[in-house]
Amino acid sequence: MLGAVVGVLVMAGTLFHTRGPHVGDIKAYAMILVGAAALTVLRRFPVLSVTVAGVSTAYYYIGPFPDGPEMIMFAVASFLAAATGRRLAACVGTGAGLAVFAWAELLAGPGRVGRFVSVLAWVLVVLCAGELSRYHRAYLSESRRRADEAERTREEEFRRRATEERLRIARELHDVLAHKISLINVQAGAALHRREADQAFAALSAIKDASKETLRELRTTLGVLRQVDEAQPLSPAPSLDHLGQLIARTDETGLRVRLTVSGDRPDLPAPVDLAAYRIVQEALTNAVRHAGEATATVLVRYNADHVVVEVCDDGRGAEAPEGNGIRGMRERAATLGGTFAATTRPGGGFLVRASLPLSGCATEAM
Repeated sequence: MLGAVVGVLVMAGTLFHTRGPHVGDIKAYAMILVGAAALTVLRRFPVLSVTVAGVSTAYYYIGPFPDGPEMIMFAVASFLAAATGRRLAACVGTGAGLAVFAWAELLAGPGRVGRFVSVLAWVLVVLCAGELSRYHRAYLSESRRRADEAERTREEEFRRRATEERLRIARELHDVLAHKISLINVQAGAALHRREADQAFAALSAIKDASKETLRELRTTLGVLRQVDEAQPLSPAPSLDHLGQLIARTDETGLRVRLTVSGDRPDLPAPVDLAAYRIVQEALTNAVRHAGEATATVLVRYNADHVVVEVCDDGRGAEAPEGNGIRGMRERAATLGGTFAATTRPGGGFLVRASLPLSGCATEAM
């Protein structure tokens, strides 16, 4: 298609200059057909194509042929070779054409240096234009590649953040619901087995309070996620300051809990304070579920650069596969750059221990 289009244009331009076809110009028409044929194999044989186009163009202009736009053949071949990165073809073809033209003009001809210099300059302009076109296309291709890479990076970052947010929401909902539902379940079981009305009513009252607290915390959590309760004052986020209330509610289930606090309480970052509370809450929930008739001890030790929370019981807890509760506690500690351990005690019972650095809020924010 390229050879046909260029050949038709050059032939039409030549016929326009000669005011129609003439028998004496058969050789000129043949040279035009040779150049057009060379363009048809430019992709498969670039060196041959550009060389034939260059030599035929040089021969056309030094021969006794009518004036015409034959130079278009050589210009198109050289430009496309340079623009597509076929530098060998562009250099060889250009050199062959210029060599023939220089021989005719400087050695065998009248020595028209000015004409040769003008042709040389014109050829260099064509080659430079091809190189610029190649650089421009390479620049656009690299720009598109970088834009696609940036888009993929943004999508991956969005998916990573979405996954982390889903895990955070899952941990929060699990910690909010698991403890309260466990308390409700224990109190409901106690109410079924208590024959005295006062004891049954006390268990039902505890169920009512626990369910109300569960609904309040669930509504608060969902309200933050959906941002529909901004006009209503939200309750303070759970923290280690609320351990007394947590232990009081746990005592109602029959699990006796002792609280020990050591060290001066520093100004805890909110993420660390919340994580420490949730770890204690989940550990007590597991103790209520699995320890049976037992006593639990909650230890909170404040240090200058970290806080340690530890929950141990002397019940019948045994080593079990890691569930959502332990996994959630481990993830909370890891997110803040802390350490976590959950294991059975040598003398019976279960131990949960987490150490949270006070600088962990920076990791959480990231």
